[in-house]
Amino acid sequence: MRRLPPLNAVRAFEAAARHGSFTKAGHELSVTHGAISRQVSLLERWLGVGLFDRAGSRLVLSESGRQFFNEASAALDRLALATFQFSHNTDLAQLIVSAPPTFTLRWLIPRLSSFQRRHLGIKVHLTTSIAPIDFSKEQYHIAIRGATQQIAGVSSRSFMTETIIPICHPDLIEKKPLTHPGDLANHTLLSYSTEPYSWQDWFNVLAIPEVKPVATLNLEQMYFALQAALEGLGIALIPYFLVADDIAAGRLCAPLGSMGALTRRYYVNLKSDAGPNPTQEAFCNWLQQEGEETMKLCDQLMAS
Repeated sequence: MRRLPPLNAVRAFEAAARHGSFTKAGHELSVTHGAISRQVSLLERWLGVGLFDRAGSRLVLSESGRQFFNEASAALDRLALATFQFSHNTDLAQLIVSAPPTFTLRWLIPRLSSFQRRHLGIKVHLTTSIAPIDFSKEQYHIAIRGATQQIAGVSSRSFMTETIIPICHPDLIEKKPLTHPGDLANHTLLSYSTEPYSWQDWFNVLAIPEVKPVATLNLEQMYFALQAALEGLGIALIPYFLVADDIAAGRLCAPLGSMGALTRRYYVNLKSDAGPNPTQEAFCNWLQQEGEETMKLCDQLMAS
């Protein structure tokens, strides 16, 4: 016999975690803020763990809450999709999306359930690549890429700004303070082969000579550099939006703030000669909305 938590409480928690707000979750589920709060408390008692860390007016998932949210959200999505498939005699529209690996893992996948919830008739396939876009050779409908300017030869639309700054584990700067660029000489600098900007680029923006670090560690992918930073192995240049949740939770920090910030933009790209396509347009509009929400969160965190 399955031991299941109260499903209404799970729905309330999942909506609150997704929105970061009891009020917004209440609007989605057509109940009051207080009703959401009571359901979340019920679920916390049932599980025996705290699901949120209250940080002022913001709701921040605890580590247990984050783990449970990932599982609960995926389960609710599967249930919703199964319901749709059994209640609608129709084929799902197919949408193949190509995006960079770390962007896909750290930003796109955690948010994709909200698109699937709104568009149950669309089946999304994700592929990862940082190769130049070529719709004539590659089998995808949409390509997402980071770039310094609009991408030529395709229908290109910007949906988010990428601000790249030095980040590290908080323990590193407790042992060796990092308050100005010269302090980097006391640290290991992490780099990766797919990085859009190098440490030399960062020092050039500040118009200062490149600092010779105590050590360097070169990695293949951004994801590896990010994981190395999380493990306290050194300082990495990482897009802020990819680590905003980690910074809010205290797993990472940005000791130099926005000093020397390097920026690109993320673009969603379609075939330039493609006609109107409601499926692709729905995905592009969703990306725009999610990008705007991410930028708001980053602005709030940087200002705090």
